[in-house]
Amino acid sequence: MTLVLISLALFGACIGSFTNVVVWRLPRQESPIWPGSHCPSCGHAVRWHDNVPVLGWLRLRGRCRDCSAAISARYPIVETFSGCLWVSALMAAQRSSDNSMVLITLLMGLVLVSLLLPLVLIDLDHLWLPEPICRAGVICGVLATALLAWGGGSDNPKAVLLNHLIASATGLLVMESLSALAERILGQPALGLGDAKLAAVAGAWLGLGGLGISMALAVFSGAAVGTVGRWTGRLGPRQPFPFGPFIAFGIWMTWLMGASWWWQRWLALMGGA
Repeated sequence: MTLVLISLALFGACIGSFTNVVVWRLPRQESPIWPGSHCPSCGHAVRWHDNVPVLGWLRLRGRCRDCSAAISARYPIVETFSGCLWVSALMAAQRSSDNSMVLITLLMGLVLVSLLLPLVLIDLDHLWLPEPICRAGVICGVLATALLAWGGGSDNPKAVLLNHLIASATGLLVMESLSALAERILGQPALGLGDAKLAAVAGAWLGLGGLGISMALAVFSGAAVGTVGRWTGRLGPRQPFPFGPFIAFGIWMTWLMGASWWWQRWLALMGGA
């Protein structure tokens, strides 16, 4: 198990390194693949040994080898966080009662979190959720659902797949409707269309029940952070802030623990009240 954890952390950090490239280049309409990694200040290519996640930044002491321009600490932070997310994917895999499905569930979870992380970072930077990544998320969610439904011995895999397809369409339509309604009431956009596309991703991966749980987690966490931001003065009365990270948080928490687990916690909370 230790070897598995180390491997997941290392590969996750490597994906985090690529995520940094995607987050920087995609909003600038640049290819995330070509040219290779280079310093944005002087344009020199980053040497392979300087491109090792986390360690490369530490060895360079946060400075470009060629021009000494500062390299943001965000790079190793994202790489480390990505590695931690990859390790956390084991939680969902270990919930599977079928040993043959543990690896499949793990791989699907790694795909999901590798799609969510760049969406979160780009939304934080630009209040934008790129449609290509959201579209890839929906397609991967449908494929993952089909693989898990048929490979996992579901009694009715067609019904499972239909549930997730309906959930994806529901998430998109409901969020678009709420966005239009909020704009009419408030006179300004309250939800972006990217949020609706991310809700479609949630439905594709989690189904109707999971969609509801993930959106509830997104609303509660977003409301909490927004309230604190208003109280502390970091957010103005009508200042927009990204909702995508909270939807992604809801999606990942629901994937890790399962919709039924969250529903049971909710019932226990209501019963305890």
